[in-house]
Amino acid sequence: MAAKKGSGGQPRWARAETRRLLKMRLCDLRLSLEGTAVQRRIEQILEELRRRGLRFRPHFWFSDEWFSPDAVPGVSVPFYLAHPRLTRLERTMMFEAEGSSREECLKILRHEVGHAIDHAFRLSRRAQWKKHFGSPSRKYPVTYLPKPTSRRYVQHLSSWYAQAHPDEDFAETFAVWLRPRSNWRSRYEGWPALRKLLYVDRLMKEIAGQTAPVRRRVRVDPVSRMKTTLGEYYEKKQRYYGSPFAEVYDRDLRRLFSDAPEHRHNLRASTLVRRIAPRLRKQIAYWTGESQYTLDQLLTDIIGRCQELDLRVAGDEERIRTNLGVVLTVHAMTFRQNADTRMAL
Repeated sequence: MAAKKGSGGQPRWARAETRRLLKMRLCDLRLSLEGTAVQRRIEQILEELRRRGLRFRPHFWFSDEWFSPDAVPGVSVPFYLAHPRLTRLERTMMFEAEGSSREECLKILRHEVGHAIDHAFRLSRRAQWKKHFGSPSRKYPVTYLPKPTSRRYVQHLSSWYAQAHPDEDFAETFAVWLRPRSNWRSRYEGWPALRKLLYVDRLMKEIAGQTAPVRRRVRVDPVSRMKTTLGEYYEKKQRYYGSPFAEVYDRDLRRLFSDAPEHRHNLRASTLVRRIAPRLRKQIAYWTGESQYTLDQLLTDIIGRCQELDLRVAGDEERIRTNLGVVLTVHAMTFRQNADTRMAL
């Protein structure tokens, strides 16, 4: 059943206040890919597959996040990309909406289609696949420490995601191979990663024109069956990405700032952190792939500790900004590792 339309052909919830919208169940949004911006981007990806001679056509559906389920040759798209109002809500609640820009959406779609084509043709069962990427049965790490200077992996999504697991290595390599005008042969000349790209190129030529043996059109966790409210969804998401108040910052903050009496008339450390927080949050999120919501929670905690300790700025502000970025990155990685460990239990 389609969503009830209001004036202008928009669903009635599109103009609802955030408070009211958060009370709606996800299934009651009655979302459809048809006519959305993300559908146009999917069509571009399908055209890219066609131009490569691939008959494979994955199916897509709305769920609560980006993923391609094991043994399913399809891709789940987060529901907030279905409508600009939902995208704005995601940004309001989480400070970002992953895949909301055209370029970022296409990058993620190419990556997820890489997983989907692997599932469709059971590519990761092949000996040569394992030789180039590793064992797909290897357990996903709770967290990983990438090597930014490594040339064994392509660079596509943020956080050097190809280094997370063999499955991600393949999906990232496929995404680089699929992107039009990527010039991957010259871009990765001299890199060990080029061998993986050449293998993917040979592999895709081999299966070009073939019908995939796995053709299940299953939709895992579709938003149409999710009875949780938007408020409950974001409460859970914020709890996962959020930061519990803690005094673990004190040692680092006392090294960055000063509580000495001779500096008591200097600029408050909390004022400086609050001033640079938005830019710092975006920069670290860009380079690390960490959630902006997590970083905002950590910055809020840091500001609170600076106030509690009555810390002041002493020394070069540019140096302090740089070192604060390092401190924030370290604490973000520590928090994510602890959060992932709790989720795995």
